[in-house]
Amino acid sequence: MIQIYDTTLRDGTQREGISLSCEDKIKIARKLDQLGVAFIEGGWPGSNPKDAEFFDRAKDLKWENALITAFGSTCRVNGIPDDDANIKALLDAHTPVCTVVGKTSTLHVTDVLRTSLEDNLRIIEASLTYLKAQNRRVIYDAEHFFDGYKLDCAYAVETLRAAIRGGAETVVLCDTNGGTMPWELERIIREVKNKIDQPFGIHTHNDGECAVINSLVAVREGAIQVQGTINGYGERCGNA
Repeated sequence: MIQIYDTTLRDGTQREGISLSCEDKIKIARKLDQLGVAFIEGGWPGSNPKDAEFFDRAKDLKWENALITAFGSTCRVNGIPDDDANIKALLDAHTPVCTVVGKTSTLHVTDVLRTSLEDNLRIIEASLTYLKAQNRRVIYDAEHFFDGYKLDCAYAVETLRAAIRGGAETVVLCDTNGGTMPWELERIIREVKNKIDQPFGIHTHNDGECAVINSLVAVREGAIQVQGTINGYGERCGNA
């Protein structure tokens, strides 16, 4: 069975012109739950009070089908998970599942995080290990995975292995820039499957008008989870 992971309440709200109140988010989540969606990503609790309020309300509601999921990043490079504000916000959301996003591309590790490749692997594993120890299920979003793989395939795979060591139940391959073509995505997924033995998911953007077909290709290649948004809402050209 393919898991549908809806990120309308986070990625969808990054579309220009969309601004949801907390009440809006609760109503949308209720409808998604009625549709039988497996995971509903409620937002990034460490980023704004509105998302924090959503999780505070959602934890007291009954959900028939969906697991409410909180989204956040790995801990800071110069810190540790149990003293990190973002990790604390994930735990304070009181969701059964946390989705953690981490850097995959060597370019982003050195130029955005401004740290070493080894330290990036360390914070990925440490962040997930800590959340697992707090009795959270953990999904790992490999940001810019396909671009990172094209740049340095060995390192991109090592980031997945770090997440797996940390306890990720699913590693999600993200086409964050939306420029990967279906034939590229198919080849890369086939290569990755030969290097890791772990359930994987797919998260695609639509800059190349291929978000849906790329998701379908990933499912054909064995993806167990598809992340997307209602109507394809999302930043820039949207999501699957």
